[in-house]
Amino acid sequence: MSRNALNIIIKLVLAIVCLAVIIIAKETISRLNLGLMLLGLAGLLGLLYDYNRKFN
Repeated sequence: MSRNALNIIIKLVLAIVCLAVIIIAKETISRLNLGLMLLGLAGLLGLLYDYNRKFN
């Protein structure tokens, strides 16, 4: 497996984990769950930044 394919798989798994954290944390209202949702959002924004970085 090439390094590029491994990098894509890692980013895909990270995106799925971030989405899962957001979806799971939204079921209960608390400050801890708000923090988890913000952490998941930060992860998705980080992945989006990494993707768009090569187009600048």
